[in-house]
Amino acid sequence: MTTSTTSAAERPVVKVEIFSDVVCPWCYIGKRRFEAGLALATQHGDLGVDIEVSFKPYQLDPRAAPGVAGPVFDAYAKKFGGPEKAEEIIGHVTATAAADGLEFRMDRAQRANTLLAHRLIWWSGQPDSPIPQERMKERLLQAYFMDGVHVGSPDALADAVADLGVDRDLVVAFLDSDAGIAEVAGELDEAREHGITAVPTYVFNDAWAVPGAQDPATFAKVIEKMAAKALDDAATT
Repeated sequence: MTTSTTSAAERPVVKVEIFSDVVCPWCYIGKRRFEAGLALATQHGDLGVDIEVSFKPYQLDPRAAPGVAGPVFDAYAKKFGGPEKAEEIIGHVTATAAADGLEFRMDRAQRANTLLAHRLIWWSGQPDSPIPQERMKERLLQAYFMDGVHVGSPDALADAVADLGVDRDLVVAFLDSDAGIAEVAGELDEAREHGITAVPTYVFNDAWAVPGAQDPATFAKVIEKMAAKALDDAATT
């Protein structure tokens, strides 16, 4: 995701690292709002910088058993104090998502360990990836919140990613390998080092963290401010 029209070597860069999890409703809502904020910031023309966005891992439940999935309603009821509270939370995030153009189907969602999904997101961020990272992230969020995909299952993930035109066998081979395991573990450590304890969190140029699914206008102001700072810094070097 970039607003660049010229090469990165000629322009200052605003780097945005988005720490999030694919089973976090506010992360999906925040993704839409950030995209809307970026559109607002650039609606009157080029900001004069490259906006480089990458997605970084965070696990809401790192102790979830690998390969096991269960209804999200049950997970919410256990975590938040019973069925009534679970219904309230699910209703609230579903209505909020709808206002941002997302049709959540939480009745289908299956809570699972997300480490495999994060490895796929890491893979899609590599230079030789067959798919852009933003498309992978979007597909996995959709898979969980709309399609009821078991995001802790290698086979289910391979089917979901194949919808993007990626060879299914290539996905299976990647998930069967050790590729990305150490790198994702390192990025999870990076989140802790940044002091990130909730998601989504947006880290701009390794210096400024914006927590939560802010409204588009707030994201636009932050992007504009960081772009102006990058231009000022470039002018003085």
